[in-house]
Amino acid sequence: MAKLTCFKAYDIRGELGVNIDAKIAYRIGRAVAEHFSSKKVVVGWDARETSAEFAEAVSNGIMDAGADVLDIGLSGTEEMYWGVTEFKADAGIVVTASHNPINYNGMKIVKSDSRPLDDEIDFKIIKKLAEDEAWEKNIRKGVRLDIAVKARMKYVKQIVGFIEIRKLKPLKMIVNCGNGAAGPTFDAIADSLITDGAPLEIIRIHHEPDYTFPNGIPNPLLVENRPATANAVVNKGADLGVAFDGDFDRCFFFDETGAFIGGEYVLSLLATSFLEKNPGSNIIHDPRVIWNVQDIVKSKGGKTIQSKTGHAFIKQEMRRTQAIYGGEMSAHHYFRDFAYCDSGMLPWLLIIELLSTTGMTLSALVKSQFEAFPSSGENNFTVKNADAAIEKVLRKYKPSALFIDNTDGVSLAFEDWRFNLRKSNNEPLVRLNIEARGNSVDINQKLADIKRLIV
Repeated sequence: MAKLTCFKAYDIRGELGVNIDAKIAYRIGRAVAEHFSSKKVVVGWDARETSAEFAEAVSNGIMDAGADVLDIGLSGTEEMYWGVTEFKADAGIVVTASHNPINYNGMKIVKSDSRPLDDEIDFKIIKKLAEDEAWEKNIRKGVRLDIAVKARMKYVKQIVGFIEIRKLKPLKMIVNCGNGAAGPTFDAIADSLITDGAPLEIIRIHHEPDYTFPNGIPNPLLVENRPATANAVVNKGADLGVAFDGDFDRCFFFDETGAFIGGEYVLSLLATSFLEKNPGSNIIHDPRVIWNVQDIVKSKGGKTIQSKTGHAFIKQEMRRTQAIYGGEMSAHHYFRDFAYCDSGMLPWLLIIELLSTTGMTLSALVKSQFEAFPSSGENNFTVKNADAAIEKVLRKYKPSALFIDNTDGVSLAFEDWRFNLRKSNNEPLVRLNIEARGNSVDINQKLADIKRLIV
């Protein structure tokens, strides 16, 4: 039995020809279908060169397990999510490596009702099935059903239904799809909006899917990838810029000055949007940067609930508490009325609605947040021993902390500042976030002090 090393903490990712290929994709597809005793499984794929081939292999595995494939074609992860719920499938698989390097590919998988896989009772069992290849004998071979057009139509209807189009004011947007999978789906949403009277001017850059990624891997978190969107916003006099990652389950924002907006502030804007429409709702946030969102949600009459970082934890907590929205500072945003799943298309729709209803610029909406609760953003440090590095920081700061939280990594809070320190699940990295109350603390100095202890 050969171990499959492409199974990671949350999903499947591997280097082409090293630990993932079409044969492995077949085994994973078949294992998923057999594990869930599936009758139908949704399959989609992103814009990478090998993705269509891998999706074909996944589909063959599913059909050999006796299940039908609901083929949604080139699509984003969230279209697979919604397809599973919309068409009452037993599982869904999208072939994607999202923002990973060009020589990688992988898969994201959900079960019925678009729920994340449980690590013990689902993910590990699927891995063992794929490794052992002890397949069940099936009399029936499944068939492939092309539902791409119908699935996108259903998805667009659900997405657009989150906002009131009549409230939209004239806005100019820069949209950077990074030559990933987002372009066709964005166009379908934009066409629906404009047909219904949305007064939007949309300028598209790096729009067409292109597996060579001529403008770099679609990952707006990389600082070197931001100028294309930022400069276009300034040069075209746009009201905002939006940039997507490869499978567009995340989108990133630039204000009218071209400034990049941290995910923690987008989280608060989206919480505001939902609480304006649904007062008293529960809002989920991760533990990394919390004071700003807690302050805003409280002022809007909502309730914040903290969850461990990671889609499986946040989705579980949202279902448990019936939270209307949940967000992570990493730009993953989750929505109760989208099967509790994350979406990269919903945030920009909600933001343009918020800009329209408030009459404020995006920079003005964020400025008051940043001034009240400045944040360092996430800082990653490569270390030899993550546990030892974290312990060194705790020895210095823990004795004077007013509050200690171990929900995810460790968070220490003081009177006017706090930090969260956590290690990566997959890499030799320590991740640090710092926030403060107003200008009472020099965040850059705190960052430098803690960095000296880590590296």
